[in-house]
Amino acid sequence: MPKVKCPTCQKQGHWLSGAHGPFCSERCKLVDLGKWLGEEHRLSEPLRPEHFQGYEELTSGEHLDSPES
Repeated sequence: MPKVKCPTCQKQGHWLSGAHGPFCSERCKLVDLGKWLGEEHRLSEPLRPEHFQGYEELTSGEHLDSPES
């Protein structure tokens, strides 16, 4: 499993394999959520159908949620 930076505090570690991945802790996860809810983080433009072109043929399944697959 590769080391990644926590999106909130930038500490490096094997966060993807942890319970809070990609965050290093529950605290960093909640700080990030607060930024989304407070609109400090936001999508730069509305999603349009053409953003999804090329993904229509993907098969569904739990394997899509597993980064090590």
